[in-house]
Amino acid sequence: MSIEKPEVDFPGGEPPADLEIKDIWEGDGEVAAAGDTVNVHYVGVSFDSGEEFDASWNRGTPLEFPLGAGMVIQGWDRGVQGMKVGGRRQLIIPAHLAYGDRGAGGKIGPGETLIFVCDLVGVKKG
Repeated sequence: MSIEKPEVDFPGGEPPADLEIKDIWEGDGEVAAAGDTVNVHYVGVSFDSGEEFDASWNRGTPLEFPLGAGMVIQGWDRGVQGMKVGGRRQLIIPAHLAYGDRGAGGKIGPGETLIFVCDLVGVKKG
């Protein structure tokens, strides 16, 4: 099965108060746990506008980071844990688990809820 950049469905309605995790499909590889180094391909869109603000797919390289180490937003540290390699998961991340009231990089507004579709492409056990 070839994996392609996902389209992110725009949910509408009120954003959730806490992290919302939905498996689009479950992988069958290693399970990601805190302390592991993970490789994640992702698309990020604004909950309010549905506009894409970032995607690793556009760079052709997944993001590699130590899971649970605070190197990424909290919603990712929590939301990627338990994924299996080959899986795709949608995370709806409220601002307090994302960039809060400061926003980020001029593309993410203050207090913005974010939607990410994440593909777990690799796990190196910690």
